[in-house]
Amino acid sequence: MAETITAPILTLTLNPTIDLSSHADVVRPTHKIRTSDESFEPGGGGINVARVVAELGGAAELVYFAGGVTGAFLDELLGTIGLSGHRIPIAGQTRIAHTVHEHQTGLEYRFVPEGPAVSEAELDACVALVEAFRGRYIVASGSLPRGAPADIFARLAHIARRNGVRFVLDSSGACLKTTLETAEVHLVKPSVGELEKFVGRPLEEEEVREAALDLVRRGAAEMVAVTMGARGALLAHRGGVVRLPTPKVAVRSAVGAGDSFVGGMTWALAEGWPVEDAFRLGIAAGAAAVMTTGLRLCQRADVIRLYGAIERAPERGKAR
Repeated sequence: MAETITAPILTLTLNPTIDLSSHADVVRPTHKIRTSDESFEPGGGGINVARVVAELGGAAELVYFAGGVTGAFLDELLGTIGLSGHRIPIAGQTRIAHTVHEHQTGLEYRFVPEGPAVSEAELDACVALVEAFRGRYIVASGSLPRGAPADIFARLAHIARRNGVRFVLDSSGACLKTTLETAEVHLVKPSVGELEKFVGRPLEEEEVREAALDLVRRGAAEMVAVTMGARGALLAHRGGVVRLPTPKVAVRSAVGAGDSFVGGMTWALAEGWPVEDAFRLGIAAGAAAVMTTGLRLCQRADVIRLYGAIERAPERGKAR
């Protein structure tokens, strides 16, 4: 039987990464690309969310898969930044993702491997840890590894609901669709592109609002936060719809903006903030993340400053 976990927030990372960031003068085919300023960070959706929660002063525990030599390196990186977690050993090697910043153009190239496969027994170990969680929030974030069924997060959401735990979902594709069609979550954060794939067509802004409200009305999610990059974000919940802009910042890297949003909003909710204020903090955290280079995610001082710059917006379009 798994030991009971009582941290306020538990994050799930079923397909973590070691994130390598570097710089190059120019990226071109065939030729060797000489890089510099290499840095390594522990990554993957749930791990990034936990990093943001810790940066904001909160406490989160991790559940993550790790295997092979690279899995040991991931453990070392997590220990270096002081994150505690429940490592589920797997037979495969933890993947390594590579982001290259090109000096001549300012462009960013991101290479993300598929990653290892996981077994049913390895997934069962994750389920047991979720069963043992007695905190307040579970955040399931990131892609699924090969071998994981599309309904794995739906299964975990059902367990969370049965145990009185609020389930936060940030995933995409078949996993997002299956979870929202077969389970009930507290908060889901699709990007506008992910929401379009979910409904099967491009969406104008008013249609984004209606699609988000529809998920609330039919009980798939209590809150739907749709991120739209530089255009801001939209929050649909039982009280109505809030649409807020993103603060204007100097964009240096897009890595981790979505994870920072989820981490910021979940931390604020766990601290008891009103829903709309937590939404504002999520936007501030996402904007703060793009200000940093490489893999640093958001910085607390930037988040607080940007949060103060985002004006409150009146609700409209009550969900009935």
